[in-house]
This record gives sequence, structure tokens and C-alpha cells, in this order.
Amino acid sequence: MSTDTGLNASPETGVSAAQPAPLRFDANLKWLFTEVPFLERFDAAAKAGFTAVEYAAPYSYDPADLKRRLADAGLKQVLVNTPMGEPGTPTRSGVACFPDRVQEFRDGVDQGLEYATALGADFLHIVGGIRPDGVSRDRAFARYVTNIAWAADRSQGTGVRLVLEAMNKRDAPGFILDTQAQAAAVAEAVGSENVGLLFDFYHAQIDEGDLLTTLDNVWDRVFHLQIADTPSRHEPGTGEIAYTRIFDHLRRRGYQGWIGCEYAPAAGTVEGLDWIKEASA
Repeated sequence: MSTDTGLNASPETGVSAAQPAPLRFDANLKWLFTEVPFLERFDAAAKAGFTAVEYAAPYSYDPADLKRRLADAGLKQVLVNTPMGEPGTPTRSGVACFPDRVQEFRDGVDQGLEYATALGADFLHIVGGIRPDGVSRDRAFARYVTNIAWAADRSQGTGVRLVLEAMNKRDAPGFILDTQAQAAAVAEAVGSENVGLLFDFYHAQIDEGDLLTTLDNVWDRVFHLQIADTPSRHEPGTGEIAYTRIFDHLRRRGYQGWIGCEYAPAAGTVEGLDWIKEASA
């Protein structure tokens, strides 16, 4: 499966104009290896050939325990999310755009940075949130930008970079970021080299399409990538996205960062990993 090449993204971005390098895939443990309990997924990922992992919510576990499991399995932590509410609640996609939950947002960023630092994660995903009922889009968006600027200042000196993600409106109606370009504009407006994009091909395909052009238009701000096929969010090769072309494009552009496998396996995690062999060839 994935092999850690030892290449690291530059301090500013996950992309580089260097010679093409092998692509590096990490396992998202919320989505992959769900055949076993969460704490057993580290060893399962390593056994399958992964050398790095990411997952959204580490907060139910002691960071020392998670760090030990990473070390025992020989895995690197790539990314965690800021805390989110339970499924079905207004805060299920975060609170960064909630004008009346500023302290909750700040506490969540502090907690996220604490875990990300303890685990040696490269990135903290600041989850944007779904615009609250009764709050205008302009007001929610202004609060979001202000909160991102605060988080950027807070993250300085931690070694953790912040990523922003635009989610599709089919799965997350009312999500505060509409497009990849808007997410990049927020990162630009904040003015911190510590803030960039999490570009998710699944979300981008549903809302925008024209994936290679959409990616190239924000290339300088991309820190991290995630993949799943559309429309069913299974592994690459099960849907409509031409991932062979996308992977070739990433090689040509010299992408050196991680690519998070954030998909629901169609028929078992290990059984569905053959696509990585082709992608890594």
C-alpha cells in the first residue's frame, strides 16, 4: 500500500514544483477499518501497509494512549478536526460560524491544538459549521473569518497548521464555505502562512466539478488532500471521478503532501485497497 517517501511538504504548502514524487496515502480511521473497534484500527492500518493516519475526533481518548498506539503501529498522525456536535445537532459540522458560540469555538481550537501537538499531527482542520437558523449569511461568514484569524494567531509556534474545507451542500446543507475559491479567499484574507486548504475531491466534484481546473485555481493554498469517489463516497474507481488522471496530475505538479482516504469501502476495507497499487505504480 502506501509508502512514506520521507518527503515533507514545505512549511507554507503541501505542494511543490519539485520533480514528481510518489504519492502518499493515509488512512482515515473514521471511515476505514470499521470492521474492528476504533483503537484496533491503528494496527489494522499498519498491517494493510499504511504509514500514516488521520481521523476527525480523538477527544474521547487520552492523547497519551493514542500517541502510544501510533508509535506501536509505526504510524504518523496527519490530521485531526476541531470538536463537533453530535450527528443531527446544529453543531454537527462545527461552530466556527456561530456568532453566539465564540468561547466554545476558542475552547475547541485550544483542545484541537493540544491533541494535534501531543500526537505530532501536521494539521488541525477548523470545521466551518452550518449557518445557524435566524442568522444571516453575512453575519455568520463575518464571524467565521474573524474566528479563523483568531485561530491562526493561536496556532503560531505550535508546529500545527490549520486547514479549511468547503463541504458540498448535498451532504451539509447550509455549510458556511460555498466553494474552494471562497475557502482560499478566506485563507488569503487572514494573511497567515499557517492557514491553507483541505481540498476534498468528493466535495468538490459534487458542488463544482471540473476538478483539475478547480484544484489548479487554488493550488498555492492547498495543504492537504482527501479522496472518495462520487456519488456513493466509496473508494476510487467505484464512481465517476477519473482518479487515474487526478493522480497523474498530482505527480506532474510535484505534490508532496499526504492524501487522506476518507471514503466508505464498498465491500470491506482491505478488499477495496487494490486501487492503491495502481495509484502508487
